[in-house]
Amino acid sequence: MKYMISMVAVLGLAACQSTNRLPEMPLKPTATHSQTSSPAITDRGTDLLSRGDVQRFIQNEARKGHYSRAQLESFFSNVAYKPGILDVMDKPGTSQPWYTFWANNASSNRVSRGNAFMQQNAAILQAVSDRYGVPVELITAIVGIETNYGTSMGSYRVADALTTLGFHYPRRADYFQQELGQFLQLAYEEKQDPMSFKGSFAGAMGMPQFMPSSWRQWAVDWDGDGHRDIWRNVGDTAASVANYMKQHGWRSGQPVAVPVALNITPQLQAAIDEKTALKYSAGQLRSLGVVIPERVSNGEKGVLYRLESSPGIYEYWFGLNNFYAIWQYNHSRLYVAAVRQIANGVNNGAANL
Repeated sequence: MKYMISMVAVLGLAACQSTNRLPEMPLKPTATHSQTSSPAITDRGTDLLSRGDVQRFIQNEARKGHYSRAQLESFFSNVAYKPGILDVMDKPGTSQPWYTFWANNASSNRVSRGNAFMQQNAAILQAVSDRYGVPVELITAIVGIETNYGTSMGSYRVADALTTLGFHYPRRADYFQQELGQFLQLAYEEKQDPMSFKGSFAGAMGMPQFMPSSWRQWAVDWDGDGHRDIWRNVGDTAASVANYMKQHGWRSGQPVAVPVALNITPQLQAAIDEKTALKYSAGQLRSLGVVIPERVSNGEKGVLYRLESSPGIYEYWFGLNNFYAIWQYNHSRLYVAAVRQIANGVNNGAANL
């Protein structure tokens, strides 16, 4: 049976509470929304429903059979344009030097809070780790860097964020329109009001900050209650992160990166500047003068990168398979380095990644 999701008042983080599942009823706007949201307009003051790209989106979504055209038109009539999102999209935190990024994301405070998170959820985290072969410390580090262990999950309505980016951010409009479609699909699957979901300015959700497509593909219902609750359910969150890492190639018992020594040359600098990929083998880099720890075999491939530890001072690293697995979670070398730093800091350094 098809569920008609009601676009009623915002329910906060209702995605986490099965008791707040909305009943089967027609979708229709209410006075509550007009009181709490700005008008559904574009940056040029044009009604979204008058735009050809919005109408094409509605037509494509209606064909899927989950929402009627009237429901989708009601959805676009109740979303709010958020111009502030556009102001921060091209200013990512990962554009900072490593010494600044580290201080903001992987400090001793983040590590100490990670220890508390691990202690409070020890049994669940260990069970998840045992099933997926992903260290407790890594799961903890990702939740820590993404949302400071669930304390900063975002306050934007996901519907507003994805609509703003999908129809007002031309550089990545196709991507965010796809994510908006995925979001409507997951709201249908979870039998929830799309207006009830909260997340980041980019539409990422919950403790692990999954985009809708990632949630639909990788999120896990750990406790079997029929919902993949990544807001308040630590088991679902941890299993979702671990499943993502396992499916993206995490190898149990192997390090993320090793420090290397080198004298920089134009050839090595070119290798550092290349796109992140498992391209160069340790043997190739050794032949170019890079000193890599002996425990890394010549045939092992990885990523040569550098971190600016203080202004103008660099340290050099060889990121291995597990580096690339984390990088697929967030396409930033600084992000991976920070995750590794937190993971190696918690639990008295037991992970040694």
